[in-house]
Amino acid sequence: MLSWRPEDTAGYKKIFAPFEKSHSKIKINFKPIKNTEYATVLPTELKKSQGGPDVVQLKPYGPIQSLISAGNLVPLDGQVDVSKWDPTVLQAAKGKQDGKLYGVPYAMQTLQVLYNKKIFADQGLQPPKTWAEFTALCDKLKQAKITPLSTSGLQPWVLAIDHQIFGATRFGGDDFAKAAVAGTKNFTDPDFTASLDVTAKLKPYYPDKVAAVDYPDAQTLFTSGKAAMYPGGSYEVGPFTQSNPDLQIGFFDAPPAPGSKIDHPVTSGFVDGSYGINAHSEHKAEATELVKWMATPEFGQSFASTLKQISAVPGTTPGDPLLAQAYQNFKTNGATYMMVVDFGYGNPLGRDQDGEALQKMLGGTSAADAGKLVQKGISAWFKPSGG
Repeated sequence: MLSWRPEDTAGYKKIFAPFEKSHSKIKINFKPIKNTEYATVLPTELKKSQGGPDVVQLKPYGPIQSLISAGNLVPLDGQVDVSKWDPTVLQAAKGKQDGKLYGVPYAMQTLQVLYNKKIFADQGLQPPKTWAEFTALCDKLKQAKITPLSTSGLQPWVLAIDHQIFGATRFGGDDFAKAAVAGTKNFTDPDFTASLDVTAKLKPYYPDKVAAVDYPDAQTLFTSGKAAMYPGGSYEVGPFTQSNPDLQIGFFDAPPAPGSKIDHPVTSGFVDGSYGINAHSEHKAEATELVKWMATPEFGQSFASTLKQISAVPGTTPGDPLLAQAYQNFKTNGATYMMVVDFGYGNPLGRDQDGEALQKMLGGTSAADAGKLVQKGISAWFKPSGG
């Protein structure tokens, strides 16, 4: 099994133990590759005539389409029981052209602001209910020589997540996403560019020289207690608590910024990925047995509990009370992470173009020009559903 998550190695060993016990002829070798190298390495690994991976972790939505087109993945329709699954979850692992299922989704992710409970208590702070309260607590933290928001300006995809967290209410959440898909609005829309501006104007609260801060460094800044808040995903909770078991994490949804089209906080979310079978595998039968099992509540609950995640498998509960609340918030006041779900099927990916536009804004580019950059990149491949 090939994966982009080295940090999950010990967890998967525990998760797969009962499967190996009940399938005595199957041994699973979990082979992780560095996240930043995975997309480059995967196509080559899939085509190996011998010794290649049998089961592979797949990025959701757009990035798997080239692997499908190249004939590198096995269709799973009729082989895996997903009859009780939500169709919107399965969509993340389906071919855009043929509609076939090529992976078993493993996790749902929500996006919100994580915060260090101890720092908040020490500074007499509470999760903010309004944007004014949010900026005021950021100012107080800065005065106390504590970095308010830890993020990476070096990784475009991280800035895109920041934008979804802080800007979704400003641009209008799913209503804007639907309009952009239909073509009645685009990314030069004043509400969208204003949402970019909301995110870029948080720069004073980001780490010093944020443009040079890498993703792992941003994580460490938070887990070490040097930063009070971390805009990110539910996928961070497990690794963060593993890195620092004493870290007490809370979360809140960003309050609506001034001028927001939505007057209440929203929890954004998406399906994180899936596991599929290499079409060139020498062990397709065994790989199929494993992937079939990964669609069961037994796997899903073990995955959620062991790795502290929100399993995509129906009938499972999140592996942490914090995640359970985040997932409930998503079901109550959810917003689709549109740059991945709706605009993640071409080159450049929506999230990358969005993040690069924010990188330029941190360097001084106007919000209007940043919106034009997003529109130019996405319109190079995206055709609105309305024609």
